[in-house]
Amino acid sequence: MHTTYAFQRSPQRGVVLMLMGLLLSLVLVGGNTHAQSAAPAFALPDFTEIVEQTEASVVNIRTTEAVRIRNRNPRGNDPYDLFRWFFGPDFMPPGFPEPDRRNAPPMEEERTVPRGVGSGFIISDDGYILTNNHVVARSNGIFVTLASGKEYTAEIVGTDPRTDIALIKVDAKGLQPMKIGESATLKKGQWVLAIGSPFGLESTVTAGIVSAINRDTGDYLPFIQTDVAVNPGNSGGPLINLNGEVVGVNSQIISRSGGFMGISLAIPIDEAMQVVQQLKDKGKVTRGRIGVQITPVSDDVAKALGIGDARGALVSSVEPGGPADKAGVLSGDVILDFNGTEIKHMTDLPRLVGATQPGTRATMEVWRKGKSVSIKIEVDELITDDEEMPAARTPEEREAAPVDALGLRVAPLTQEQRSSAGVKGGVRVTEVEGPAAAAGLTEGDIILTINDVDITDPDQYAKVVAGLDTSRAAAVLVLRNNQSQWVALTPRN
Repeated sequence: MHTTYAFQRSPQRGVVLMLMGLLLSLVLVGGNTHAQSAAPAFALPDFTEIVEQTEASVVNIRTTEAVRIRNRNPRGNDPYDLFRWFFGPDFMPPGFPEPDRRNAPPMEEERTVPRGVGSGFIISDDGYILTNNHVVARSNGIFVTLASGKEYTAEIVGTDPRTDIALIKVDAKGLQPMKIGESATLKKGQWVLAIGSPFGLESTVTAGIVSAINRDTGDYLPFIQTDVAVNPGNSGGPLINLNGEVVGVNSQIISRSGGFMGISLAIPIDEAMQVVQQLKDKGKVTRGRIGVQITPVSDDVAKALGIGDARGALVSSVEPGGPADKAGVLSGDVILDFNGTEIKHMTDLPRLVGATQPGTRATMEVWRKGKSVSIKIEVDELITDDEEMPAARTPEEREAAPVDALGLRVAPLTQEQRSSAGVKGGVRVTEVEGPAAAAGLTEGDIILTINDVDITDPDQYAKVVAGLDTSRAAAVLVLRNNQSQWVALTPRN
């Protein structure tokens, strides 16, 4: 008789096994549900299609330059050349014949040597290529290699060192241009990628995100900051969004080692294409100017002037006879708007004015003595004009008045000092202490205005200071080296 032991199933045992199976199923389903809920909300982007669409538009740029090299034996067949190392270039042993120099090479000769490697991208099918100015500057030969391996010799159409943009051209047709996007729509955290030739390694792709926008590093160049790996050789290559559009021109890295450290900077494509259009049309870039020097508006000064938030560009000096002077702009004015565009930061103004063609009639909104004033101005072509005003002080000036609640002792301006500074009123600072010293005022500064009251002489200045509210800061317009700036000073009791 065959007997079964452990495998024999009773009705009760079957029920227990069924319940255990049901419980195990519930555990598995619950674990699955939890795994699904913990899954990421979105997948990382796949850049393969973007690279396939854009890679053929990115080029490698190789440049050469001419250098002067001293000839090691400029005298030709000269048996005494070794002696000249010790006794000078004109040494000749007495009684020996002069060597034959008829076929001697020149003392110096010019040779063409490799200069560097960069990147660029095609912007038109007839051979126009956008890159950085520093990639092609000082070169005597530019060689462009396409992704297919075909090489062309390029010519410079125009360069703009101020924005580090260069436009070059190759003699070719039917090229694949890059699609131009809009850098104005970029947002922090947006995915971007770069294609270029880091260290000469052509068609290298790196990716990252936009770290910051409008990163101020210069008057005419608000950079896009990314964490895309950019190294020497990437300069001039495109920064590309997920639509396969170029939104920037890779230009700089911030590094202590010379290599990538997580911060790279790109020129916004909107700015770059404005430069490109002028380079195409005229071979150079013409910028506007209005003849003012400006400084930032601090929170304290904004509150003291009644502007509210710190914004605008403070006019520190006005060029005599310049566009702003003719339009009635004054030192101490705060420019809040230029041709309908708000000036949020001081650096916004040079970009807006620079992008305006000379001869254009523009409208500016300035804040002056507690109210907004509209000014019409004709933009001129950009020039530079640096002037300084001498500062001298006499013993008589030190004793002209006592130190006041602002921590200042002042004296009247001589006619010569007023003419040199280009002002009609004001008083000259002869001693500084207390609040004024803490705010950075120095001897020789000129006080022009206090709380929208123009200062004419020491007596009137003393009355204005005596009437100041000691519980709040006063806005003081100070002129130094022909540049004026608003300073917030709180009078002491």
